[in-house]
Amino acid sequence: MPSSETIGPVRMERVALVAVPDRLRAVLVQVADAGVVQLDTTAGEEETDDPAARRLHRLPHSDAPARLAAGPPDLDALERAARTDLLAGEVELAGYTARAVRRGNVAALTGWCPAPELPALAERIAPLGGALAPIPVPQGATPPTLLAGGRAVRRSFAPLVRTYGTVPYADVDPTVGAGIAYVVMFGMMFGDAGHGLLLLVLAGLMRAGRPRPLARLREAWAFVAAAGLAATCFGALYGEFFGPTGVLPVLWLHPLEDPLQLLAVAIGVGAVLLGVAYAVGTVNRWREGGARLALYAPSGIAGSAVFVGIGGIVGGGLAGSSALIGGGVIVAVAGLVLAAAGLYAESGGGPTGVVQTGVGLFDVVVRLGSNLVSFARLAAFGMTHAALGWVVWQGTVALAGLGWLGIVGAVVVFVAGNIVTFTLEALVAGVQALRLEFYELFSRVFTTEGTPFRPWHVPLSTLEDAP
Repeated sequence: MPSSETIGPVRMERVALVAVPDRLRAVLVQVADAGVVQLDTTAGEEETDDPAARRLHRLPHSDAPARLAAGPPDLDALERAARTDLLAGEVELAGYTARAVRRGNVAALTGWCPAPELPALAERIAPLGGALAPIPVPQGATPPTLLAGGRAVRRSFAPLVRTYGTVPYADVDPTVGAGIAYVVMFGMMFGDAGHGLLLLVLAGLMRAGRPRPLARLREAWAFVAAAGLAATCFGALYGEFFGPTGVLPVLWLHPLEDPLQLLAVAIGVGAVLLGVAYAVGTVNRWREGGARLALYAPSGIAGSAVFVGIGGIVGGGLAGSSALIGGGVIVAVAGLVLAAAGLYAESGGGPTGVVQTGVGLFDVVVRLGSNLVSFARLAAFGMTHAALGWVVWQGTVALAGLGWLGIVGAVVVFVAGNIVTFTLEALVAGVQALRLEFYELFSRVFTTEGTPFRPWHVPLSTLEDAP
């Protein structure tokens, strides 16, 4: 399989759906039931002139999803049975049928179909007299985007990307990478092994669908489990188990005892993530517009060079290496020159273009610095979590030495304090990790938005099936 098909959205084929007119309905019913083709036309514009639409409008409104009968139904019987689902399906079907292009004994519709689904659907409609043939993509047309489903982890991480926007069809699918970055950042801010284990238990309950309200969140179980595992690992490194209880030794550092080292590591993690974002952004610019766009874009090679150059300058300063500082300056200046050329060409030139280019270069440098500093919140909120845990534990220990009433109070403080800390910090860490993901990372990975793949899907039903 080509690498472009493994790292990008599912490959789409431009297709023509062809059938003889008297078999068009049967073919369209199977296409609707398969639910893998996004037809170019949309139903609904002529509903008032359709017999099924008139009958549907006479019935009380129903939220039952549309369905289709395998053969042409008796519309009067459907109305008498109040089968709004089958009538709604007939309305959609009539819309597509009316918009089919007819030439002699052939009727055709065009649309998009995922390449892996094409053979099975073509085989399904062939006995009915239909055909599904790939056709050239019209100039300027962009295929809709369908990200690969696959394993539970990928499906669980997918909402991270969908919440930000639709991945352009030409771009890399960032789903797994985005999920890994998110859970690492979340774990660093929510570092407590006890709280992480609670998230793992919650993930297990979500997967089992127990209690029943969690069944609606089953798709997210892998995401919650990954976040819980990350929190548990960082909690073990910090020596935190429902606070500084002493159950776990400090394997690396305690956030409140060595905040500067934690801050330095947080900035380092941010630098690594930004470097990955620049690399993915460069690949995306190349796939979107070729070498020219990749070279001059601030989120491409030009921006990457500025990032690497500034990193070299900072690293040289810390290491006392003038050669590294000089190399960093050269690389950063080269990146700024490339970015300036791209910004000037995009501005249209002239004095106004010079001003816009200057503002754009200033934004490139300032934004890079501010984005890198933003990752300091990984340390800041990690220390906040540890501080809350310390307060709860100190209150627990103080009460435990005041007799049996004190022990009861200590238990109440420990349980209630951890509930508050868990709830508050899970919310804060979740929001802050999302903010870093969107503003610092995705803003470099994506510069445009794609169109989501919306296949026409109306499942088959019968008159006997209850809506």
